[in-house]
Amino acid sequence: MKAMIIKEFGGTDKFETAEVAKPEVTAGHVLIKIAATSVNTVDTMLRQMGNDLPIAPPLPAILGMDFAGTVEAVGEGVTDYTVGDEVYGCAGGLADLQGTLTEYIVADANLIALKANNLSMREAAAIPLCGITAYEGLQRAGIKAGQSVLVHGGSGGVGHLALQLAKYFGANVYSTGGGDKQLALIEKLGAVSINYKTETVEDYVAKHTDNAGFELIFDSVGGANIQSSFKAAALNGQIATTVSMLEMDLTEAHFKGLSLHVVFMLIPMLHNVKRAEHGFILKELTKIIEAGQLVPVLDENHFSLEQVGAAHYRLASGEGLGKVVVEI
Repeated sequence: MKAMIIKEFGGTDKFETAEVAKPEVTAGHVLIKIAATSVNTVDTMLRQMGNDLPIAPPLPAILGMDFAGTVEAVGEGVTDYTVGDEVYGCAGGLADLQGTLTEYIVADANLIALKANNLSMREAAAIPLCGITAYEGLQRAGIKAGQSVLVHGGSGGVGHLALQLAKYFGANVYSTGGGDKQLALIEKLGAVSINYKTETVEDYVAKHTDNAGFELIFDSVGGANIQSSFKAAALNGQIATTVSMLEMDLTEAHFKGLSLHVVFMLIPMLHNVKRAEHGFILKELTKIIEAGQLVPVLDENHFSLEQVGAAHYRLASGEGLGKVVVEI
């Protein structure tokens, strides 16, 4: 089968076309013909940083985590899927798990679900990693109807799904963005937009919460921005973040009694624990999508498998809006 592989870590020019052996289905797994895969920030990090990350695959490697495709064979013990089913999931591209920049993948049946019938393969491939991250973060932070929720980065891959899911769960949703296109998308998805470049944290906390702070914050920006989340949070507030690899001062979090939830959705894949939880979340996302309550936003550009380097460049450039998808 055809695949895009890397033989060394580095720039977007490291991808090359190769013929590799088609994998054979194993017990508890399904063989899937991949129709599309999306590019996530972690994919670009793996390509660039490689062995500096403990999750890097051995070389030569096939990267790519998300996919949508059609089941071609079912392994022993699998009862939820049959040949011909259209499925989606996040099941490879790190450690010893083959990635999705190829024509076929053998995926753990616990890491997939039937795709929503109102999404194309291209749209479905944009959901898994970001959707699971958003759902997990909101649930771990205890989202409830009527809460005031702030999503940092509401036009990003994870953020635009977290924003919609927060609305689905009945919250009053606000979201930060830094440009006209980003703010327009946030408003289109049903949240109140906040321009973090022109409004201070103090300004928008006073304006939208009467200085009380937001009860729940989903911070898809993370890093140094977590300090802004601390400032924006209500007393005993809940914060979920996807990026926390840094040293920080927790003084404000202490005096506000805040709870910080770090979301690292790759844990089930890396450690082979609680993988069925990912399957459960994907099934829930399918229901929400089919109910018309969750819509993935895709970048306007189309990329083929051979153009994956350009797809990686597109995501890293920050010029796009929505998930970057590669069609196989």
